[in-house]
Amino acid sequence: MQIFYFHVPAEMPADASPDAAVVIDVLRATTTIAWALHHGAEAVQAFADLEDLRAAAEAWPADQRLLLGERGGQTLAGFDLGNSPVAVVPATVSGKRLFMSTTNGTRALDRVRQVPLLVTAALPNREAVAQRLLKESPETVAILGSGWEGTYSLEDSLAAGALAARLQELSQAVTLANDEATAATALWQQWRHDPEACLRTASHGQRLIRLGDHDDDFRCCAGLDQLSVVPTQQSPGVLRAI
Repeated sequence: MQIFYFHVPAEMPADASPDAAVVIDVLRATTTIAWALHHGAEAVQAFADLEDLRAAAEAWPADQRLLLGERGGQTLAGFDLGNSPVAVVPATVSGKRLFMSTTNGTRALDRVRQVPLLVTAALPNREAVAQRLLKESPETVAILGSGWEGTYSLEDSLAAGALAARLQELSQAVTLANDEATAATALWQQWRHDPEACLRTASHGQRLIRLGDHDDDFRCCAGLDQLSVVPTQQSPGVLRAI
């Protein structure tokens, strides 16, 4: 299994055709997706475009849908929830479809929506994703960071390194296929004993700190190997717990 890591969607070659893709947006989209599905959401449907989201949501029964969205770390006007993993509790999301659009993560998902096996990863479901990839045994895996508005993000590289390092621990058949993947694993080795400190050091972490009290979000996003859920695309843009 060859592991490629791309910091942001634009860095992934246009002609790339991996057998599997893993999208990461630690702060906070893929963490929120994992916890929402763990807590019983029917599915999370991701959108890069807000008008597309609203049109799809309108076609869904009002009592069976929630709109999740943020731009710049802040909840979108008229949406039910923002992008916080601690807000998607069972009483709120169980049995409902979550229509979701975020600054970065949902755009990354859109970039690789044609890949045969598409999953999302965060630190809380790192182990589950690693086990799923080993079970499926794709020849090539593209780990795709979401970044921040098209630029590198420290926290996504941390999680990419955490996943790549775990895959190498579990199988000698796993190789790191580009320098970005090698650098990400080195970053993980530096911060693996205190991932929350890395999230808070990252520029987006600093942005969230300036916006207000996000201590619960930081703790949740930094919690390693807590969930068994692997959000998996079942139809374009629609992620379910597998």
